[in-house]
Amino acid sequence: MNAFENPDLVRLLGGMVALLAIGTIAGQVLRRTARSESGQATVRNINDRMRAWWIMAAVFTVAIITGGIGSIVLFGLVSFLALREFVTLVASSRADHRTLVIAFFVFTPLQYVLVAVEWYGLFAILIPVYVFVLVPTTMVIVGETERFLERAATIQWGLMACVYCVSYAPALLLLDVEWDSPNALLLFFLVVVVQLSDVAQYVWGKTLGRHKIAPRVSPNKTWEGFVGGVLTATAVGAGLWWATPFDPLEAAGMAFVICLAGFAGGLTMAAIKRDRGVKDYGTLLPGHGGVLDRIDSLTFAAPLFFHLTRFFF
Repeated sequence: MNAFENPDLVRLLGGMVALLAIGTIAGQVLRRTARSESGQATVRNINDRMRAWWIMAAVFTVAIITGGIGSIVLFGLVSFLALREFVTLVASSRADHRTLVIAFFVFTPLQYVLVAVEWYGLFAILIPVYVFVLVPTTMVIVGETERFLERAATIQWGLMACVYCVSYAPALLLLDVEWDSPNALLLFFLVVVVQLSDVAQYVWGKTLGRHKIAPRVSPNKTWEGFVGGVLTATAVGAGLWWATPFDPLEAAGMAFVICLAGFAGGLTMAAIKRDRGVKDYGTLLPGHGGVLDRIDSLTFAAPLFFHLTRFFF
């Protein structure tokens, strides 16, 4: 079925465009009305984010309407770029170059090929089992032992977070779910709820935020922003139940769980940045940092949402 033949998907894509248009107009209005220096800085940040969101929404829409292969190619490229950002945070040894080449050009594409051919049994264990063994093996053969554990852990953790976890997003399209709609709606639900939770936490935090959650890890995250963002995204997720195989209560529960997982993923990836002394993973997306800065929430949320859906629906 062509994506545009499904009215639910068309409505969701139309709603996404409408929200982006409203956000863009609001940003331009605020740009003209903001007076204080801090207010202008906040508005500039918001407008930068809106421009990046238009680009990301366009790419995401193309992936959705091209079906499973388009989404697999998109997320495969995202994983490649995210892994590149991750490993560049730590100065690698020349002895690691062979392992890194294999990680980028063998393990990463192979993970997505397994998604494409729907080989769930190997897809689910390739990186946690086989790559876990192969990475240190290819490194130890070279004979370089200085910072061996740190170097091996960096590559393995990068593959788990940037490739393995992220690959569960397009894998949603291949689930055998008992309903009459395309699984692209499940991917849309996951991405919208997780990203909306991030945006809502930012807005609520800027508006009402007073009490820091983990100031040494992420100074801008507050309890007020967290609660407001999670409740907002959960309510939206419940309202989107008609575009999922879930009833309203189940949709709310799923949204709540992936919001919590997204928050944990974002905070964990922020801790890694702080450990390495950087603000962002990259500069590819103006106002958003790097690719990994945008998908940090998906790293924990995607596999959890996939397995909950697979086990119960």
